[in-house]
Amino acid sequence: MNKFFCADNSRQLQEDIIGTATNYQTYILVECPTPWTYEALNSKWVPDNLRSLVEEVKRAKMPICFLLIANDQSHRVKETTLLIYQQQKGLIKGYSKQEFKLPNIEKAAGVISKYLAGFNPDYQIESHINRDILICTHGSHDQCCARYGNPFYFYAQNTISDLQLNQVRIWKSSHFGGHRFAPTAIDFPQGRYYGILDQNTFPSILNHSGDIECFNKIYRGWGILPNPLQILEKELILRLGWDWFNYKVTGKILEKSLDNQTILGELSFEQPSGTLYTYQAKLVKDNLKTQTLKVSCHAAQEVVCMKYAVSNLWLVAKKVATYS
Repeated sequence: MNKFFCADNSRQLQEDIIGTATNYQTYILVECPTPWTYEALNSKWVPDNLRSLVEEVKRAKMPICFLLIANDQSHRVKETTLLIYQQQKGLIKGYSKQEFKLPNIEKAAGVISKYLAGFNPDYQIESHINRDILICTHGSHDQCCARYGNPFYFYAQNTISDLQLNQVRIWKSSHFGGHRFAPTAIDFPQGRYYGILDQNTFPSILNHSGDIECFNKIYRGWGILPNPLQILEKELILRLGWDWFNYKVTGKILEKSLDNQTILGELSFEQPSGTLYTYQAKLVKDNLKTQTLKVSCHAAQEVVCMKYAVSNLWLVAKKVATYS
């Protein structure tokens, strides 16, 4: 009997991966040694107080994503890193970061509770790290993340070292969706998602250089935008190139047809010069790219993965910055 690998299947079907980034306002990343169980928060190193807090947040339906993270030192270090990435309002480049160094993982729940209640928690530090890249290696959740995620994690570490990117950290991460695109990554503080990563494309993401066309293959979308608008954003990246990563962006869905087949979306972006552009686009269901497939290795049945195409894109406003 052939073993089913969702990532191999997705590649064979040439599934388009854009529009699959998950939208959360807050990411809470807790360092916790591996191995992790299928439900990561049931792993043996996760204390009960943290598990209870996560359940509470879920019940309250707060737009928060909890992830476990680890690196090769996580087993040996005495302290625990806690990272909180929070989405800001308005025109933004990504998320703001708060970093905490805790004496142990048991302290995490108290610090997180304090943060969520609007207070300044203890143990906060200033860090020279300006970028955290999470690679899903959660093989107990989906075998493709072990098969593709683990080797890529080791490769990514070597690449960071070779390029002497001392302000970039690479983490193993628990499941954040899209394992059929393994190896898959989230790049913080931007909050952009990538998949089907390889040795040729990863340096481009790190340095924002090289052939921008690689985004057609590896870009899952930007987590601050609703999924259909992620497709519009990719279109603008391909047109405007790597400069896009210096722009502040905001976006919204203006209209949706009842059957969800047509969407009117809007993206505004501000260049470093202060000039503000607003684009609108009509997004229509792409019948060729919409496919029915199994989204994970152990999925019992196939689901329809709806894809959109930009059928019309136009500039609605340009406001040049005026300095008095």
